[in-house]
This record gives sequence, C-alpha cells and structure tokens, in this order.
Amino acid sequence: MRQQTAMKSDWIATARTLSQALPYLQRYDDAIVVIKLGGHAMGSDEAMESFARDVVLMQQVGVNPVIVHGGGPMINQMLDKLEIKSEFVNGKRVTDEATIEVVEMVLSGRVNKRIVQAINAQGGRAVGLSGKDANLITCDPVHPDLGLVGAPNDIDPSVLRSMFRDDMIPVIAPLGSGRDGKTFNINGDTAAGAIAAALKADRLLLLTDVDGVKDADGVVVTEMTPAQIKDMTTAGIIAGGMIPKTETALEAIRGGVRAVVILDGRAPNACLLELFTDHGAGSLIRA
Repeated sequence: MRQQTAMKSDWIATARTLSQALPYLQRYDDAIVVIKLGGHAMGSDEAMESFARDVVLMQQVGVNPVIVHGGGPMINQMLDKLEIKSEFVNGKRVTDEATIEVVEMVLSGRVNKRIVQAINAQGGRAVGLSGKDANLITCDPVHPDLGLVGAPNDIDPSVLRSMFRDDMIPVIAPLGSGRDGKTFNINGDTAAGAIAAALKADRLLLLTDVDGVKDADGVVVTEMTPAQIKDMTTAGIIAGGMIPKTETALEAIRGGVRAVVILDGRAPNACLLELFTDHGAGSLIRA
C-alpha cells in the first residue's frame, strides 16, 4: 500500500512538472537550439542514452535541435594507436596531412555515428554529416604554424533547414572545406557558435564538464552580459579552458544568437532543465 502511495506521488509530481513546463514548451515551439556535445556526455553509454532521449523529446515538442560534437580524446587514442605524434603550438594541435586523415576518420566515423545511432534508438531521425557536406562550412586557415586547423569563414545552413522540414536531427562533425578543397579541423565550440549564428538560433548550449562560469568566490554566475565576461576575463577570473567558451558565446551573440548557455553536461537532463524549467542550468549569457 505504501509503495502504491509513493508511486502515485511520483506520477502526480511528473504531471505537475509537465503542466508547469507548458509556457516553456510554447516559448520554444519551432525554435532552433544548437547543442555542442562534448565531455562526459560523450563518455559513457548511459550518459549518451540520456542525452539522446532528451534531444528526441525536444524535437517532439517542437524544437529544432542541431548537435555539433567534439571528439578530442578519441582522436588522441587513435593517433597513439597509429603511432602518429602530435605537436602543439600554444596549446593547439598542429594538424598535418597524416593527422587530418585520422581526425576525419574518427569524427565523421566512430564519434558521429555513435551519436546518430543513440538518437535513432530513442525514436528520433538523426542524420550524420560534417561541415564539408553541402558546403555547410567553408574555412580559412587559423595560422600557418597550425597546419590544417580552420576558422569558419562562410556558413551555408540551407541543408540544415531542409532537414528541419523533414523532421530530421542534424549531427555535425566539426570539419570544413578550405577554398582550395582541403579538409580542415575546427574547434567544436567554434563550429557550434558559427552554425548557431548562421541559423540565428534561439539558444546555443555549450555542454562542458563544469557547472558554468564561476566568479572569484567559485560560485556559478547564472546570468551574464558580454561586459561582465570582458571584465572577468581581464581580471583573470575567467581563465584557462573557459576563455574559448566565453569567446564563442560572445561571437555567437554578435552573430545574432539570442542567448548562449554554458552548462554541465554531466547533470542529468541538463538541456531539459535549461529550456523547460524555471530552474535553468549553468550560466546564461545574452546581450
């Protein structure tokens, strides 16, 4: 009897949550949400399954999700296995012809198809592609010393809009084509920000392995402006790996993205918490 009472209480709580989510479901109907997937959410099968279920639910209630993924650890594993040595300049990997072949094989193959399969297993219709497909991302070299590392220069999102009309979920590997036809490796956050800006996305969600942007006392700042980010970066409060993420956020907002959220991809249902509850998640950045 007690067990039945507890189960009824759980279902009532679920129904209440769904009811409270109605304004947010209406708010994000037909909205475009770009999600940069990386870190822990890509590591375990359980986390991948949970993420895929959330993405399918988002689409089911009217959101147009776009997934852009990384894959650095998997690339490192394959390079080590093939005994291909990497050099780094200022913390960035020099990508030569041998390395780019491995990068493309891992990102467009193993990593991309794993995400596609996970989403499809939850009832979605995911399609894997890279920035090279349909001229989605055209690149210029970041710096001669880095070799085949590209910066997105031109984004053609028409293929993504076609997929939205057919209820498909794009899963994009961060690769692009140079003007000479060469393949370029792109930082995953940078690629996600550029695609979000080209789509004028309502949200760009950057999933990381930290709770969000923290202040000098180590407390997550839940809402931020570009001016605050610049001040905190100048003061050294925003440092290390958080700098490229906040730079991506600022660039995306300048490009027309309504808001960017840096949030912890390890938290269960992080994307749903951010989009469909009062609670939100991580650090929200908007102009």
